[in-house]
Amino acid sequence: MIKAIGFIALGFILMEFSGWFIHKYLMHGPLWMIHKTHHQPSKSFFELNDLFSLLFGSVAIVLIFLGIEELDYRFWMGVGISLYGILYFFLHDVLVHRRLKWFDRPKNSFLKGIFRAHQAHHRTNQKDDAVSFGLFVVPKEYFKEKKK
Repeated sequence: MIKAIGFIALGFILMEFSGWFIHKYLMHGPLWMIHKTHHQPSKSFFELNDLFSLLFGSVAIVLIFLGIEELDYRFWMGVGISLYGILYFFLHDVLVHRRLKWFDRPKNSFLKGIFRAHQAHHRTNQKDDAVSFGLFVVPKEYFKEKKK
């Protein structure tokens, strides 16, 4: 059981750091033509950028499928990636971008920091001017309350 929890955590953590790398160097690099749809106003519920979610979800499904018979590390890492994807959906798509209006703006200081960091990321719709590429791991400055 401890190994399973460890591999779930490893899958989750690897997803955050590989997601940061992919976001910064690929999405804001050679894959900008797909990702820029996320930085532009849209009247559609879906955007071309959603293909990245399908890709990451596919990796999780393949790992789960490959490891389900033995319930080995692949299964549990796939579960960790899936958990990351579920939280990503709620934080990024529901809470930050309000693609589904289930919740109000965050009041929790951790969620406010994530919200501010993502707002800073979207201050530009240009490929090269963006900041803050992670979802959970963001610079400390975004967690500081602004003085009124």
